[in-house]
Amino acid sequence: MHFKKEPFFEGNCGWEDLGEGVSRQFVGYNSQVMMVIVKFEKDAIGALHQHFHSQITYVASGKFEVTVDGETKVLQQGDGFFAQPNIFHGVKCLEAGQLIDAFTPFREDFLKE
Repeated sequence: MHFKKEPFFEGNCGWEDLGEGVSRQFVGYNSQVMMVIVKFEKDAIGALHQHFHSQITYVASGKFEVTVDGETKVLQQGDGFFAQPNIFHGVKCLEAGQLIDAFTPFREDFLKE
């Protein structure tokens, strides 16, 4: 995937299988921001982790148990969360669904995997 210069994009990027019921699709990015759709099957887990990026996540569908900085809540379609830099966060999928993640700066580490 290359830096996006065009103002529009179509949903023709393929899905990357991350294993254990999780896959992702890059929507677009440049050096300042990245948007990713992450698809979860029921009971799939996004393990607790941290990174130096700011992250905002929107629940597009499904239901998730979300932990941010030690606090856990159940979120569903229309809800979301903010993970500040270096704060531990993770999810467990309670009902199959999709999360839309936005990161700043972009997740260069995603592109090297």
